[in-house]
Amino acid sequence: MLRFEHRQEKPISTRDFILRMLRSAAIAVVVTGIALLIGIAGYHWIGGLGWTDAFLNASMILGGMGPVDPMQGTPAKIFAGCYALFSGLVFIGLAGFFIAPIAHRVLHRFHYIDDRDS
Repeated sequence: MLRFEHRQEKPISTRDFILRMLRSAAIAVVVTGIALLIGIAGYHWIGGLGWTDAFLNASMILGGMGPVDPMQGTPAKIFAGCYALFSGLVFIGLAGFFIAPIAHRVLHRFHYIDDRDS
């Protein structure tokens, strides 16, 4: 779990901040990979697509572009809808997770300067 410094603590060094961002990026890559594997498996086994087409559809949905191949049958359509919702939530969650260290650093610098001056 990522630990952020308290507002009364000195801001971390640029090197440590870069390491924090790399750790966040690594976690985001792993989560994205897991979400992509879920989509590939679902499109292959539930949607009946080949592995390449399943990868293409899962990638396009996860990237926010939309599906490539229309789904045939109720189970495939339900999976595609659920995966689209899941992908949107993953995107929003990872965006917040990746932006959090940047927002924290900016706000921490303001608060640390204010506390030191008063």
